[in-house]
Amino acid sequence: MISSRFVFGVFGVGLALMLVLAVFPFGLSAIKIDFSSRLLDATLNEMREGLLVIDQDMVVVASNRTAHDLFSNVDDSINSRRLTELTRNPAIFDAFLDGVRGTERSGVKVETHGHERRVFDLRVVPLRAANGGEGGAVGVFFDVTRLERLEIVRQEFLSNVSHELRTPLTSIIALAETLEAGALDDREHNRRFLSIIQKSAARMHRLIDDILELSAIEAGNVQVRPEIIALRPLVEDVVGSLSAAAAARTVTVHNQVTREAKILADPHRLVQMLTNLIDNAIKFNRDGGTVSIGYCSDTRDQIKVEDTGEGIPSHHLDRLFERFYRVDRARSRELGGTGLGLAIVKHLARAHGGEVTVESRFGEGTRFTIELPHKSVDVSNQTQADIAAPR
Repeated sequence: MISSRFVFGVFGVGLALMLVLAVFPFGLSAIKIDFSSRLLDATLNEMREGLLVIDQDMVVVASNRTAHDLFSNVDDSINSRRLTELTRNPAIFDAFLDGVRGTERSGVKVETHGHERRVFDLRVVPLRAANGGEGGAVGVFFDVTRLERLEIVRQEFLSNVSHELRTPLTSIIALAETLEAGALDDREHNRRFLSIIQKSAARMHRLIDDILELSAIEAGNVQVRPEIIALRPLVEDVVGSLSAAAAARTVTVHNQVTREAKILADPHRLVQMLTNLIDNAIKFNRDGGTVSIGYCSDTRDQIKVEDTGEGIPSHHLDRLFERFYRVDRARSRELGGTGLGLAIVKHLARAHGGEVTVESRFGEGTRFTIELPHKSVDVSNQTQADIAAPR
């Protein structure tokens, strides 16, 4: 007999109520509905969790569709099979064996390696026979693959932030101690030390600003207010703000956007995206190279930022928009990059209902393309799921 502790503990209140109604329809005389076994089957098979029931001989007596999908080596029904025929995973076998012997198990980590790696949290609860003896066990497989991935991302993010902050902070502390020890009176070096401290502090400030900006975008706290704007003057403003950086590298920036080009976007956020892309195109260009900004309209409005730099090896392209991902870490830090600019561009493009893509040939140059909906499309109600959809 299935106990109420099992029903509510394993399945939760909502699903437990459905199961109770399905299994004990005649116990609720006020409800004039015939809850048949088909309702129970439908309920179990629609569960996202895998359900496996075994008897005292470790033979499967009931299961749902999700549980069948867990065992990729079995083509037909898994019912009436011994558990050892389905899996050689010792964690699964030991958990169900303990359940048959009367011990509840929870938090058992199970990994499967079929088409893709998946991680499950297994909970096994004993089932008692009517005479009080061993009656088998029921196990529920909770898919925690996404949660584990998010935890890995969180840990990597904290590790990267710590590393990025540690480098300039160490430099500031070391130089401050050097100045305090007597170098403050050394006219030959004190101003150079102060300049390095200032640059390190500015780098930390940029990093923290970018972290806060990216966190706000991903949390859905940044609102996009699109309007129809003339694109060429906006690009001219961005190019003007980066003219000193371009001159320092003798890089020529060409604004090839036509005067008639208009686009639906949030002006502030579009400036932010273009500043990141054009700034990168200048920084990672060759001395004396060029950067071209163009516009075309196909199924979507497209803004292209193309440089004549060294290009990006193909194996880096898939990860280029990840937080803190750098093709050349040393060079990026030397040029003052935080490693978050492209991640911000990607999220802002998605907040507009668009996307950003990259094409590159190593040794020839790189082209980034911001794709935005046409002027007739309303993107003012983009949801957070649209903004932060996994890539």
